[in-house]
Amino acid sequence: MMRGGGGLSRIFSQAVGDSRSAAQRAAGPLCQAPTHTAAAAVGASSSAEIQADAAAAASDSTGSRWKLSWKKAGLIGLGASLAGVGGLALAEEEAEHGLHAPDYPWSHNGYFSAYDHASIRRGHQVYTQVCAACHSVQSLHYRNLVGVAYTEEEMKEAAAEAEMEDGPNEEGEMFERPGRLSDPLPRPYANEEGARYANGGAYPPDLSLITKARHNGTNYVFSLLLGYRDPPAGVHIREGLYYNPYFVGGAIAMPKMLADGGTEYDDGTIATESQQAKDVSTFLAWAAEPEHDERKLMGIKWIFVLSVVWVTAAYYKRWKWAPIKSRRVIVDALN
Repeated sequence: MMRGGGGLSRIFSQAVGDSRSAAQRAAGPLCQAPTHTAAAAVGASSSAEIQADAAAAASDSTGSRWKLSWKKAGLIGLGASLAGVGGLALAEEEAEHGLHAPDYPWSHNGYFSAYDHASIRRGHQVYTQVCAACHSVQSLHYRNLVGVAYTEEEMKEAAAEAEMEDGPNEEGEMFERPGRLSDPLPRPYANEEGARYANGGAYPPDLSLITKARHNGTNYVFSLLLGYRDPPAGVHIREGLYYNPYFVGGAIAMPKMLADGGTEYDDGTIATESQQAKDVSTFLAWAAEPEHDERKLMGIKWIFVLSVVWVTAAYYKRWKWAPIKSRRVIVDALN
């Protein structure tokens, strides 16, 4: 009986062990499932975060590209606007001055060039014989032409031919006398009102500073005097005006005054139309800037003097500082 009972015990123990092993095998996947699920969840969340970061980066990149594109477009638009405004302003300025006069090689345009004084003399003759009937040169006196275009005796004779109003005398009345070197060149009209009345309402300007008061100065005067043309098709000029593209608006009240042989030069120069225009333009340029030659001569002198001063200062600096900069200092550290 005891032997049989022991067998039953062994059989029961083996059955219990088998059941436990089966239970552990069955429970094994169930116990491991949460671990795999958690890992999968972590992986999924990491992947989602990576995708979100990538989407955010792509969005930021797209936004930055759009911002750069808008900035570029704004800069291009601003540049185009400024260019358009600048072009419009330039066109308006050119329109205010009429047709731009070309540049001519005037003898006095160089840095070290002087006026053509023979041309100044001829230009004064053109002014006297052609222009003085309507235009004045109030800043000039007869004495200003002495030593420039005429001798003193020639100017005294020219001044004496003009009758100048002077006074009052002892009776309180004005009187006429021959001109002197100290007198200004005669004026064609007593006042502006008389000038306008004699010229149909147009006022002939004073020519003292005409080359300074007009854009492109001497070139403008020369081109204006030679610029009279028949008006092109479609352009209507009212009566009393003349077409000249170099004048503002193209219509000028002054008729064409220069013609071949219109002036008698005392030096025998052939008075062509262009020669007269060139000479009177030179004369008016000198009238606006009579100190031109002296100023350039003074500039040449100052350049020479300053060059000598610079060379002297450079030599003195080298003589003074060369021993100091090239000296060698020895320090005896032992003593």
